[in-house]
Amino acid sequence: MISNWLAAALGRRNVHYGWAMVGVTFLTALIAAGTVGAPGVFIVPLQKEFGWSTAEISSALSIRFILFGLMAPFAAALMNRYGLRNVVLAAQLIVVSGLVASLAMTQVWQLMLLWGVVIGIGTGMTALVLGATIAAGQGAPAGGRTGGAGARRGLVVGILTASVATGQLAFLPLLASLTESFGWRIALSLICIMLCFSALMVLLVMRDRPSDVGLRPLGDEGTEPLPAPPPSNAPIVAAALGALRDAAKTRVFWILFATFFVCGASTNGLVQVHLIPMCLDFGIPQVQAAGLLAAMGIFDFVGTIVSGWLSDRYDNRHLLFWYYGLRGLSLLFLPFTDFTFYGLSLFAVFYGLDWIATVPPTVRLTAQRFGPERANLVFGWIFAGHQLGAGVAAFGGGLSRTLYASYLPAFFIAGALCIVAALIVLAISRPAPKAAVAAA
Repeated sequence: MISNWLAAALGRRNVHYGWAMVGVTFLTALIAAGTVGAPGVFIVPLQKEFGWSTAEISSALSIRFILFGLMAPFAAALMNRYGLRNVVLAAQLIVVSGLVASLAMTQVWQLMLLWGVVIGIGTGMTALVLGATIAAGQGAPAGGRTGGAGARRGLVVGILTASVATGQLAFLPLLASLTESFGWRIALSLICIMLCFSALMVLLVMRDRPSDVGLRPLGDEGTEPLPAPPPSNAPIVAAALGALRDAAKTRVFWILFATFFVCGASTNGLVQVHLIPMCLDFGIPQVQAAGLLAAMGIFDFVGTIVSGWLSDRYDNRHLLFWYYGLRGLSLLFLPFTDFTFYGLSLFAVFYGLDWIATVPPTVRLTAQRFGPERANLVFGWIFAGHQLGAGVAAFGGGLSRTLYASYLPAFFIAGALCIVAALIVLAISRPAPKAAVAAA
């Protein structure tokens, strides 16, 4: 098999196969995220072709965001039971099927069914949980036990998270250009082709654990491959709800849930969906507006990786305080840019660096407080909060535009919520020192 050959070839160069897993996961998350971010380009073309209102289109995107998040904890349970590769391949098949079917849609209910329900479920089966699963050591050989090596876990999360944000934004100029020149269906077809390529790479390269290619986990000094763990027969729903039941008894869970709600509302739901149509309101061409989002994606790639590196070295609570605080100030600053090229460029730099830099510290705090065994399940529920926020903001932004002929009220509210999130994250208590825990 190609994976065994690749593992041997990398081994001769003293490179663990786990980094190949990180690479294919990066590609998968990049393309899947492009699928999630693409509809922001299609809002205006759909309005022109079908006469649908911004609120109607935003409703479909809200459904997608919410399902994208609500699937996360169940996706983690599915990965634990059926393996990473099987779940990722199934997810990509669902997404491609929904996109192909949407090429022929003519009614708004079809938009809500395909772009809302089908694509929401398909993309939600991987989402950020895939990266968290690998980095936290729950089912893939990225390091540590089977995920990122303990000292590098934050960095691995940062790399994989960066791929999500970059994918959501980097493809937008290309998709916007294709949409203007050939129509939204051609742009959507390109997404389908990229998803098929990603599925092929997953099939060839992705494995569930290091022992599948005759290796021990990265950082493990043993010489013999670890035996495969016994198959998990726990019911999917029971595993996911059990993790929620236990986590919901703690204050830290609700703080992380609430702050991640604000994170999703201020990024995916608001800026990603509504920045392009808002720029059109101010006379900025669609391709140029998409270019701003792409620039954010580039800066986010850097910012999120740096955030992962910082999360391995500094108090993650303080990192989240600064991230949410600076994001709130950026959103409150946006209306005062007068939407000039220089003002928007400055916003793109600062907001891009902070887009989802919040993810590595949040994953680290989740693993610290709930343990590596349940980290991906608990983070799945926290990520559900992220997408609930995205869904609320996607609908709220569209409603603001429909009722007040302006997106600015939604941006002011999002900025204020970020300031609140920056303050409440400090309510998370410091973890008890290991020595004190041992003595107790």
